[in-house]
Amino acid sequence: MITKLLHLARLESNPENETALRADLEKMVVFIEKLNELDTRNVEPLLYMSNTGKGLREDHPADPIDPQIIFSNAPVPDVHYFKVPTVIKK
Repeated sequence: MITKLLHLARLESNPENETALRADLEKMVVFIEKLNELDTRNVEPLLYMSNTGKGLREDHPADPIDPQIIFSNAPVPDVHYFKVPTVIKK
């Protein structure tokens, strides 16, 4: 089962890690089973994890930022984009 999960997740592992992973997954399943025992019929779903009541702000259109100001801070500026070092090599 662990081997199949690792394959589906495109992960590589060794036998020592698979044993630890199996133990962790079993603990997670036990925890979820305990949560399923709770009566949650009268519990409202949470939208936010805090009680501040603050949600998303209103979205207001604004004037665009001048590209010259944006690119003036770039180490290697160009007219329309930032130049960065190559990350993916062929």
